[in-house]
Amino acid sequence: MARIEVPMPQMGESIAEGTVSKWLKQAGQEVARDEPLLEISTDKVDAEIPSPAAGTLAEVTVQEGQTVEVGTVLAFIETEQGAASTASAAAPNGAGAAAQEQAEPESDAAVEPAPTEAKPAVAPARAAAAPAAAADGGNGREETADERLRRRSTPLVRRIAEEHGVDIAAVTGSGHAGRVTKQDILAYIERGGDAAAEGGTAAPAAAPQPAGAAGGTLSEAELWKLFYGQVRHPEFPSRQGDRVEPMNRIRRLTADHMVRAKRIAAHVHSFIEIDFTQIDRVRAESRGKWEQQGVKVSYTAFVAWAVARVLPEFPTVNSTISGDNIIYRGTINIGIAVDLNPGLIVPVVRAADELNLVGIARRINDLAQRARDRKLSPEEIQGATFSITNPGVLGTVVGMPIIPEGTAGILGTGAIEKKPVVIDLDGTDVIAIRKRALFSLGYDHRVVDGADAARFLARLKAVLDGFAEDS
Repeated sequence: MARIEVPMPQMGESIAEGTVSKWLKQAGQEVARDEPLLEISTDKVDAEIPSPAAGTLAEVTVQEGQTVEVGTVLAFIETEQGAASTASAAAPNGAGAAAQEQAEPESDAAVEPAPTEAKPAVAPARAAAAPAAAADGGNGREETADERLRRRSTPLVRRIAEEHGVDIAAVTGSGHAGRVTKQDILAYIERGGDAAAEGGTAAPAAAPQPAGAAGGTLSEAELWKLFYGQVRHPEFPSRQGDRVEPMNRIRRLTADHMVRAKRIAAHVHSFIEIDFTQIDRVRAESRGKWEQQGVKVSYTAFVAWAVARVLPEFPTVNSTISGDNIIYRGTINIGIAVDLNPGLIVPVVRAADELNLVGIARRINDLAQRARDRKLSPEEIQGATFSITNPGVLGTVVGMPIIPEGTAGILGTGAIEKKPVVIDLDGTDVIAIRKRALFSLGYDHRVVDGADAARFLARLKAVLDGFAEDS
């Protein structure tokens, strides 16, 4: 009898924890391999997690609403019948409650090292005074103050609270099930903590200063970490007739990511016009053949194919700044922006330079469809080394997109339209109707020089303008 662990997956290079949003299967139920097992959410993505094996969900060790570190065991699957019924009988209203009680201290010990010096402890009195109506795992036992504290916060939030002497019970949480997020605790501290909450209008907290400055509370390293990692949007008064509603998760995360990306990269944009006449001819001639292969080859597929072949010639465009170093990426992973209406997600075509035109088209179509169906796996939206966004499909002539964090370039493709163009025909200038589009390259000027960007666009234009039919 095999007992398979279901761990919290790595949802991104900078993600250390995730929240169990919803269990799609309950203890005792049978599951098929790759069948959706649960939904999890992080700061970057919401995703369904498939079952790693066929069998029976024997035990759930992390309940809905709990946030745990990457690698934490969420559940166990028995690959043979028998064990599941025992597990469900032993814990009819929450099979994983007992296991969670035992596992949580070990998890906390792993992520919260013993302090090397005395720190202000979180005041337990107010936490104990908070309502304790919630039960642990559904077993009817009233939660302790410590359990409520852990349910409402992550180890990182608790560490920040300890360092600043903040009672988490006093902080209003904006996360799932009222959880206190890092942004919540930092905003509470910035407002002046209890003074703001109890005194009505408190004086705005002074901006943090580097260590050693008069009245400073944060070190220089901490200031930079906050600047590059945290976003706080200014608030504005609403007017009569306005409708005010909270941002949903995708919009909130998109807003934060865009602000951070603009803070980090030195954005510059260059433009070039691409002629799609030859590509349009190839598409018309090959449409029947591609339909027999069950694939639709869009203009975006041609662009992605060309980018994948040009990028190796321009390593700086496929790189990123990391501290005082430059990381030249060893793979060509192209992110393709997909409109979810509303919302946006960027699945990644990995090793795009190893795929032919039809292979890239098939991969883009598959990723786009599963993105709209909310069926992408976490690894399919991370690891991009360059991105393509296509506002032209909605009629936009040209755009100036923001460079995603951790990359040095993004290509924006404008609307492909028929235009009168002067061309050289056997040494004679003539006016002809051609299909053309404006492309914009957004690049990080810290690592990509203007001349390199111009050469990249010129090379891309040459590949697309003169697309070979046997490519």
